Amino acid sequence: MDAWLQKSRGYLVLTLTFAIILGAVVVWRQPAQASIQIVEPTPRPTATPALVVVHVTGAVLRPDVYTLPENSRLKDAVRAAGGLRPDADEEALNLATPLRDGERIRVPALGETPVAMAMDAAVAAAPAAASALYAAGTVNLNTATAQELDSLPGIGAVLAQRIVEDRQANGQYAAVDDLARVRGIGPALLEKLRPLATVR
Repeated sequence: MDAWLQKSRGYLVLTLTFAIILGAVVVWRQPAQASIQIVEPTPRPTATPALVVVHVTGAVLRPDVYTLPENSRLKDAVRAAGGLRPDADEEALNLATPLRDGERIRVPALGETPVAMAMDAAVAAAPAAASALYAAGTVNLNTATAQELDSLPGIGAVLAQRIVEDRQANGQYAAVDDLARVRGIGPALLEKLRPLATVR
């Protein structure tokens, strides 16, 4: 046995050396383990909600200018203004009325005629008399300034500016009904404006 080991020692050393080299090559050629990266999700930008700015006056506890969400109603504006005073005429209000940007809301006291209702009645009963309030009987939509447009019932400073900008961007109005292309002017307001506006 000893004689065999003596004879085979060289082979054993060579075999062991070869095995070590082979193992080192196998380990060296193995791909490095990829590192795990944690990618934080990018937060999505939140959409800025549209707002309306309204002026609440009259029989409310805190008359002032308030900024509310776009789809707010008259009830929301009254609540923002602290609620109704004890002498407010709640029956004269439609609390479900949608708000328009730049609108002025006057809450009437008991026994007081609401301004908007008085204007509507005057226009409906006597268009000629109402139109006499304006130069030449009507306001020319194609030449009127923002201040002149603001004098029309239901048109606040914001809507007046939108009309001027729309006129500059899209050209002059061919008819009063073209005001419908201005955001914030619907059929009811357009009906009010017909006796008081013209295009020339």
